Amino acid sequence: MVLLLNLVFVFACLLLIAVVLVQEGKGGGLGNAFGGAGQQTFGVGTSGITKFTAVVCAAMLALAIAIHKTDTRQSDSIVGEGDIAPTIQAPLGGQGGGAPTGGTGQGG
Repeated sequence: MVLLLNLVFVFACLLLIAVVLVQEGKGGGLGNAFGGAGQQTFGVGTSGITKFTAVVCAAMLALAIAIHKTDTRQSDSIVGEGDIAPTIQAPLGGQGGGAPTGGTGQGG
């Protein structure tokens, strides 16, 4: 189910990218590179392609929400848990404040 939603979501994203690139902007845009065929493909004038873009955008948003709601993986995040403050431990050995010593114990 989740795989199918992800595939449809990727298709909707690619379709939205293509439709936005074909639209004619103030300066002509990429739509003129294809001979202005983008506007006529989706209907007469710009209202058809604008409505189509809005529908694809709404579908993409709905798919994103559906994917989020159907995801059953557990989060590794600690945000939202009760006690997230780090605990401070006392130094071992009863010696205060010194850096831990490593090695053979011979000073040098």
